[in-house]
Amino acid sequence: LTGSAWGDWALYTASPLRAFEGELGVQAPVGFWDPLGLSRDGNVDVFKRRRTVEIKHGRISMLATMGYITQQLIRFPGYLSFSGGVKFSDVPNGLGAIAKVPAAGWFQIVLYGLYCEGTTQNWILPGGDFDFDGQYMKKMDAANKRAPGDYGWKPPLLATDDAELKKRRLNAEMANGRLAMVAIIGMFFQDGLTGSAWGDWALYTASPLRAFEGELGVQAPVGFWDPLGLSRDGNV
Repeated sequence: LTGSAWGDWALYTASPLRAFEGELGVQAPVGFWDPLGLSRDGNVDVFKRRRTVEIKHGRISMLATMGYITQQLIRFPGYLSFSGGVKFSDVPNGLGAIAKVPAAGWFQIVLYGLYCEGTTQNWILPGGDFDFDGQYMKKMDAANKRAPGDYGWKPPLLATDDAELKKRRLNAEMANGRLAMVAIIGMFFQDGLTGSAWGDWALYTASPLRAFEGELGVQAPVGFWDPLGLSRDGNV
């Protein structure tokens, strides 16, 4: 492929992946990383769509991660549902809240999500009217010329016209979004496993792994460590 047993990337000058190696999100120490070869065909439109989805998921994950932390520390006073008699203080943090929030509340959440999705995709025009006169296609053409994740909103104190500073901040957003996607999945897993987003081992009393937590080799600060779950069946 490259003329070198070590696969020197500098020697592979004909790769279609080079079309994306200068894009935002290509950061040290990994550089352009596409282990599944999803962009091997060099299709710019497909790459842009996937990058837009990545940024969107990263932003949602950052909000979700901060939401988990915030709910642990702060709760609104009063009632979440007057008709159901549900107070905000009655709703547990994390996955336990799913069963506590009334159906009307979930309807509002889904409706708001659809509104956000619709407005970012320009299905609804600024005046609140739907596209019946061809403006939709014009707006889509204009949107397609923008960078992935750019919906025309400039957040106060963060937006800048300095090209280098803007690039650094957008790279930071992508890096934080990627970390948040991993973090929120970890929180979901730990919450489902232990009942706490922080994965408190003391709450997971039914684990078969507790059969071995008093064995030799179980030492601080890690304690009983079996990341591959080789002893999950509790077979002594």
